[in-house]
Amino acid sequence: MLNTRGPIDTRKVLTGKDGALYNDKGVMLATVETFQTQVNVTNAKYQPLGDAQEHEVFQSYGVTLTFTETVIEDESFISELFDAFKTGVMPSWNFQGVVKGRNGSEQRMIYRQCVPSGTIDLQNLSVGDIIKRAWSLFVNDPPELQSLLTA
Repeated sequence: MLNTRGPIDTRKVLTGKDGALYNDKGVMLATVETFQTQVNVTNAKYQPLGDAQEHEVFQSYGVTLTFTETVIEDESFISELFDAFKTGVMPSWNFQGVVKGRNGSEQRMIYRQCVPSGTIDLQNLSVGDIIKRAWSLFVNDPPELQSLLTA
């Protein structure tokens, strides 16, 4: 066998229920059904004279945090957003994203100065479904890696 890492121990595979999103005070946001953070890296292209190949150089990056919450238990996020509509000053939140390994290890990342960006569900309803609200935030401070999962 060439790939000896292919047949992993399935007992160590995460289920997707092994994580949580916390606020900056360490309180789990239990109404959050899903969360995801992504980084978008932008490079500048250049092609020196006499070189047929294009090259890229790092230019910038942006981090987004998206999550879906259960509306029936919602209080602070939507209230703060509607207050911002009146004042013109958008809220800024801090979060901790945590993934727990089955061996007790933990991957923890800190996201600071998260501000509303892009599309946010004000009301979203479909037949027979739990009422949820999707949020999209931009992370203004560089994410901070607190700990990594171990095998």
